[in-house]
Amino acid sequence: MTFTFAVPPADPATAAAYFHNRLSVETDVSDVHADLSARTPGLVVVDSRGAAAWAQGHLPGAVHLPTAEIASRAADLIPPGSAVVTYCWGPGCNGATRAALEFARLGHSVKEMLGGFEYWAREGLPVVTEAGLARRPVDDLTAPTTTITCDC
Repeated sequence: MTFTFAVPPADPATAAAYFHNRLSVETDVSDVHADLSARTPGLVVVDSRGAAAWAQGHLPGAVHLPTAEIASRAADLIPPGSAVVTYCWGPGCNGATRAALEFARLGHSVKEMLGGFEYWAREGLPVVTEAGLARRPVDDLTAPTTTITCDC
């Protein structure tokens, strides 16, 4: 018996539509880092965690807007027409998903950053802390230790 193909794979057109749809609502830390570094116009990265998490560390240039406050404060903080990327702690947390849903309900184009703050930090990307800009050593199980991108 085969486990991988116990359920047959989708036909190519179904698979292409599925993967396209996933990429339309998800992004990863490497792509967000590249766009922030390039100062991509119209991009707003939103940290949807609470105040203590924000103070512990956040992405450079991120806007702090906890999920519970999005409906009441987004209009004041997010320029109309912006493309929003949400993040929370990491893969074990669905806060960024809830935040992305709130932004979509408000009419914003939005993507969720897979891996969240955890994978941003684990990949050795810069974080802002109360002490200033910091970087953690790269976790070689999440990214190559010799470059900031996986080239995938």
